[in-house]
Amino acid sequence: MTKINDVPLAQVTDTLKALSYVKMAGEVTDLSGNLLSNYNGTVSTTIYDKNIERQTLANDGTRLNGELVKLDFSTLGEIIFRGQASVKNGEFEFDFIVPKDVGIPVGVGKVSFYSKDEALESNQAGASIGTVKIGGLNEDAPVDNTGPVISLYMNDENFVSGGITNESPTLLAIMEDENGINTASGVGHDIVAILDGDETNPVVLNDYYQTGVDDYKTGILSYPFRDLEPGLHTLTLKAWDVYNNSAVSEIQFIVYDKDEALVINNVLNYPNPFVNYTEFWFNHNSSDPLDVSIQIFTVSGKLVRTLNGQTATGFNVTSSLSRDIVWDGRDDFGDKIGKGVYIYKLKVHSNLLNKTVEKIEKLVIL
Repeated sequence: MTKINDVPLAQVTDTLKALSYVKMAGEVTDLSGNLLSNYNGTVSTTIYDKNIERQTLANDGTRLNGELVKLDFSTLGEIIFRGQASVKNGEFEFDFIVPKDVGIPVGVGKVSFYSKDEALESNQAGASIGTVKIGGLNEDAPVDNTGPVISLYMNDENFVSGGITNESPTLLAIMEDENGINTASGVGHDIVAILDGDETNPVVLNDYYQTGVDDYKTGILSYPFRDLEPGLHTLTLKAWDVYNNSAVSEIQFIVYDKDEALVINNVLNYPNPFVNYTEFWFNHNSSDPLDVSIQIFTVSGKLVRTLNGQTATGFNVTSSLSRDIVWDGRDDFGDKIGKGVYIYKLKVHSNLLNKTVEKIEKLVIL
């Protein structure tokens, strides 16, 4: 690290105060301290609050002079920022807002870097700086009373709430806030997921959140669930920004039963209405490719187009959402059909189960 708030590190006297804006800059160098001007990639940064003094529980029964032995030790403080920045010609820069939840007493924190060259997988480096003072409060911080924006998905960003997942889906939470998301673990200010209303077993997700590259205001949280029971699940996620404003988002998903017959849901075409192009979407519970047929009819029942295709390999990829069939609004002879309302029948067949499921929906051509 070379600078904090544009001041050379050796001359820095400022303290990283709660709610203060901080800009840090650094370089990737060789062992002699020379700038690697041909180094381009990404640096991951983790900033820790002051060390936390702890004491063992004396629960192993060890005694000294008749007294249970307790040992004092220190651990790294809470993570107050975890982000990524682009390294260009060996130099990088990033910024963030210090969370309100940092410990107020001033002390020395730690900044840890890990860089990775985008061209050479083996060209990686790490470093730690333990001279950054953290503590106090920025009394002149701008007012912020608005919580973060949270968008939830399962497995990937194509997921629609109420869709089907495998038994071990990955929760994705895309979050945005003008001052950044709080990961400092202040009392009651963790990023927490509640599954099926079970508030006695919250899942704390601070360590799974990562800011975007060169953007502390946005980030993504990725958390893998394991061996969930088949059926409908409701997940609620609560997060806080660095000013301790909160927001809550909810998503529902159906874990498929491996022993259950073929199931499809959330059948739709997008865009709808459309002019020249639409995709047919649906969720399914098959880990094997499915044969798909879509028949498009006029409202009077005349068949105008039949589309055939196959789904991707289900849960061998990341999502049970199929969007593999598209239509250009033309009939079986290649002619553009008229504007209006049409009916389509989606037919999905599993060769493995020897089962077929049908759904009927409407679409509109403009």
